[in-house]
Amino acid sequence: MSILLKRIKTKDARIGIVGLGYVGLPLALEFARSGYNVTGIDKNMERVESLKKGKSYIIDVTDSEVKQLIKTGRFNVTGDASVLSKLDAVIICVPTPLTKTKDPDVSYIISVSQEIKNYMHKGQLFVLESTTYPGTTEELVLPILEEGGLKVGRDFFLAFSPERIDPGNKQYSVRNIPKVIGGVTRHCTELARCMYSAIIDTIVPVSSPKVAETVKLLENTFRSVNIALVNEIALMAGRLGIDVWEVINAAKTKPFGFMPFYPGPGLGGHCIPIDPLYLSWVAKKNGFELRFVALADQVNSAMPEFVVEKITDALNGAKKSIKGSNIHILGVAYKKDVDDVRESPALEIMNILRHKGARVTYTDPYIPEINYHGLRARSVPLTKAFLNKIDCSVIVTNHGNFNYDLIVSHSKLIVDTRNALKGINKKHIVRL
Repeated sequence: MSILLKRIKTKDARIGIVGLGYVGLPLALEFARSGYNVTGIDKNMERVESLKKGKSYIIDVTDSEVKQLIKTGRFNVTGDASVLSKLDAVIICVPTPLTKTKDPDVSYIISVSQEIKNYMHKGQLFVLESTTYPGTTEELVLPILEEGGLKVGRDFFLAFSPERIDPGNKQYSVRNIPKVIGGVTRHCTELARCMYSAIIDTIVPVSSPKVAETVKLLENTFRSVNIALVNEIALMAGRLGIDVWEVINAAKTKPFGFMPFYPGPGLGGHCIPIDPLYLSWVAKKNGFELRFVALADQVNSAMPEFVVEKITDALNGAKKSIKGSNIHILGVAYKKDVDDVRESPALEIMNILRHKGARVTYTDPYIPEINYHGLRARSVPLTKAFLNKIDCSVIVTNHGNFNYDLIVSHSKLIVDTRNALKGINKKHIVRL
């Protein structure tokens, strides 16, 4: 341990990041900027070649950042897993999606663990950052790494540290988001703490990987449940003829005991729609049912259908049928000002509308084209002439660079699911 600890402190340690997506790439660049020699490893050769040319494919990372660090030689990328044998520390940032039956898909974690096992040597530190169910690090990854006879805490070191990246967030980045770390042993935690403290301001050690794994799931389950609550309040407010946005804005003036969450067209992204289901899965496995979590998932999953009902009612009020109407979706990314459509409710809304006979188009400055369950489309430039032909414009993602004055002035009918048109009171605007 002492040799590795010294190498980490002097920044002589060679660090590898497996998986160069929204989590792995910013992390790799931060370590390289701080003076470490970093190797990024990704099976997607398009990503590898793009980075070698100094081109970023992530909205929070600029081309110039990549070019600069590639040029210094402190950041290298490859698709060859054999480089694992030359590294002192390896951080795993691979996807953890759900299966079709909404069970955890940890196949990427297993695959990486097996590759690491083939190339590992004494004195290495391994950290899993991929969001997963409590127990994964010790029950799944650890046995694979110990198959060759090496022992954790003596021959190698293993920890879990949940990623907390928020794509598109200009206020919080890798450096100023506190980092939770849970090692299999005390030495594992200390080595991981020392490594991350070189690039992150605040380190939060916890007693075990299982605690660290649960921390991430609690964070996003908290958000999921509270979003479901305000979504239900929005449904009720609609029946009562109350503006739910006004209710929330008034409620948040209370200086204690209330935290504002906002309704919307459904949940998107890799974390909030998925992480609570990881928690539910492990709970069921241990004979416990998380009823709040299941109910929240039902409420949030039903929001795209509710948005379509809103669109249908709005069109009926204009004496139009949804069948044959030209409906234009504004924003298909899962959240404001990002270029990610994973689990985006906009895609489900578009498919439902299409199956009901509507002619569906979309505009999204971050998503030039989509291909989702047979729905293929390209983003359409917003013009006065185009909007004049549309029967209903639907704001699903409230991107900051939309020309809302143009949208309001030239749309016949607008359904606003994000309160993007706050303060604009016009008869042709219908809010969630």
